[in-house]
Amino acid sequence: MDRRFFTAFGLLGAGVAIVSLPAVIAQGPGSPTKTWIPARTAWGDPDLQGIWNNATSTPLQRPDQAGGKQVLTEEEAAEFAEDLAHGLTRDRRDGGAAVDVNRAYNEHWMDPKRLEITADKRTSLIVDPPDGRIPPLVPLTPERERRRLALAEATRRFNDGLPHSHLDGGMPMRCIIRTDRPPYLPIIYNNTFQVFQSPGYVVIQVEMIHSARVIPVDGRPHIGKTLRQWLGDARGRWEGRTLVVETTNFRGDDGAVYGNADPETFRIVERFTRVDANTIDYTFTVEDPRTWTRPWTATIPWNKTEDQLYEYACHEDNYDMVHLLAGGRAREKAAEEAAKKAR
Repeated sequence: MDRRFFTAFGLLGAGVAIVSLPAVIAQGPGSPTKTWIPARTAWGDPDLQGIWNNATSTPLQRPDQAGGKQVLTEEEAAEFAEDLAHGLTRDRRDGGAAVDVNRAYNEHWMDPKRLEITADKRTSLIVDPPDGRIPPLVPLTPERERRRLALAEATRRFNDGLPHSHLDGGMPMRCIIRTDRPPYLPIIYNNTFQVFQSPGYVVIQVEMIHSARVIPVDGRPHIGKTLRQWLGDARGRWEGRTLVVETTNFRGDDGAVYGNADPETFRIVERFTRVDANTIDYTFTVEDPRTWTRPWTATIPWNKTEDQLYEYACHEDNYDMVHLLAGGRAREKAAEEAAKKAR
């Protein structure tokens, strides 16, 4: 298979889909069939507790080079895995797209599991629409277009070293929120989650920025629509062995909602199903009629790990903001002085 297919395939983004297995069967090679009995908590809820990792390099969207194939053959998958190891390593210094040319983060800091394709060899995380692609965008309203342009201008100012204020720095850079808000997609590091449960609650602690998402499962209604939160307002319920979580009421700050969707109409429904002792099938559906032409769904396996969650003491430009702003003012002053001399 053309190596260019795999290079593009491996760099398109992170995500995965896995075919749900029957909940009660687990069998090793050459061993008799063993029955897996789904675990339950002391109060009778399905047990999702543990530490999980969702890293993979299977892309979010199916690349054009896949030719519409939903699943790779054994031969294709082996070539894909080999190409990923070459294309994504941060230890290369040959100018490749994924190379860390500034040498800030080499492979030591990356999640090695991100180099592994999914067990089912799927070509995209997205399972609906069937083409494995995010649906087309709805044309922006004039107000949203103005916001988009304003955000682009603020980003340009910041990248040019001339921020007007701290607000020109994005929320991830300011350590407010990153990939710890749903949907949970695999990234280059910090792909670890810990699930806790108590009667009436499920808590998902995310290693990235160490947020804890508290999800009531006691039937209470959503909070009022005027109350907005960084992680949204989540309400859960059990459907058999599956935890179904509906989340709304996200804040309207730029970047607070996935895909910069409209927080007024954005809604995400997640499903967590423990399919065996070591796997949670995580499926989510996002919808926003003001952003996408139709809802879309993706699924990712969460694999149990013996790793632990480490403190993610995000500070970065919270501490350095004074220097970024002072540098911007110094550059402005230097430009003014140069203009005076030129006159």
